[in-house]
Amino acid sequence: MSSDAFRFLTAVGQALATATLYKPGHPARERSVDSAFDALSRLLEQDPKPRFSFLEGDVVYGPEVLRQLKDWEWGERLAKVQVQRMEFEAPVPRDEFGDFLLDLCQRLAQQSVDTAEIRQMREGKIRYGPIVVRTGEEAALLSQGAATATISYALDEEVETINWLHEQVQQTDSLPLLEAEAVVRSLAVAMHSQGQMFMPLLQLKEFDQYTTTHASNVAVLAMALGEHLELGSGLVRALGTAGLMHDLGKVRIPHEILVKPGAFTDSEREVMRRHPVDGARILLDRQKGMELAAVVAYEHHIMLNGEGYPHFHFGRECHYASKLVHVCDVYDALCTNRPYREAWPSEIALNYLEEKATQEFDPDIVTAFTTMMREHSHQRVVINGSSRPKAES
Repeated sequence: MSSDAFRFLTAVGQALATATLYKPGHPARERSVDSAFDALSRLLEQDPKPRFSFLEGDVVYGPEVLRQLKDWEWGERLAKVQVQRMEFEAPVPRDEFGDFLLDLCQRLAQQSVDTAEIRQMREGKIRYGPIVVRTGEEAALLSQGAATATISYALDEEVETINWLHEQVQQTDSLPLLEAEAVVRSLAVAMHSQGQMFMPLLQLKEFDQYTTTHASNVAVLAMALGEHLELGSGLVRALGTAGLMHDLGKVRIPHEILVKPGAFTDSEREVMRRHPVDGARILLDRQKGMELAAVVAYEHHIMLNGEGYPHFHFGRECHYASKLVHVCDVYDALCTNRPYREAWPSEIALNYLEEKATQEFDPDIVTAFTTMMREHSHQRVVINGSSRPKAES
């Protein structure tokens, strides 16, 4: 299907380019629209609900990065005029598709769009616009000044991609790094969709969603804290990737242990405590350039006083990124419902971090984190799903 998606977007680019040369109704322009529509029709035969995202030079089709379209000119231009996502649902009428392309041409010609004027074909088969976040089935969280064309979503696509990444590691022993980085970029876009930093944290609906929602939340919190500390953009993004991957080793834990709702036996606890080592090995074995994420995966359960796991034979200080992700990891775990306890309120969790500073956590990082969480907006976003309960440490 990715080849059909590639051909469709290529045809869209050709239609947009042709539209800059000819007025509406010109035969050449109509032929280019027909060609793009035919490509869409072929894609819809294989995928009745294709979706595309344009994220900082990457073109993402569903959970997959289209590598052939890296730095695709039209993707970057569309994102600049508030078209960060496009979704289609079969069958798409030819007239509606023609209107869609015409609207894209008009936006591109203006180079900017007044969000109050953006429209959405709500009753049609095409949806497109900027990315914002909504809570559950409610209206968009970031609705102030938002366009009617806004595609509000609950990070469902990102959750789906994280699940897919874990399955790839389990089933094929491969780690699709580009897709992981695309999730991080998408989360970063959602964090700034209102023009200022906002932290969209997932709230699981079923216990079995914990690994996925927790990975997303730690990535968001790590990037937000990196920005709050005014770290460079490259390091902020690397922290997001490390946060997303910090629990990757849990794909090696037997399912019956992960879903156990009660207390672990000593042997089960020992299996659970292997996940930092397993995660680091997966990252180092599968991908170059993942050294920081591997270090974080290995060290994120080690406390400032040296306690935690895995145990160091010789005492040493953990990497700064590991200490940062450790704070984000514990905060999100405390604020999440677990089979054995209710989620803590945010302020109670922040108080706990402050109490344990200098013992478990780096005090400077705790101060920065608690200040950030009290100053900036954050809200839990409910995702859909149903699975058996899962318990993790």
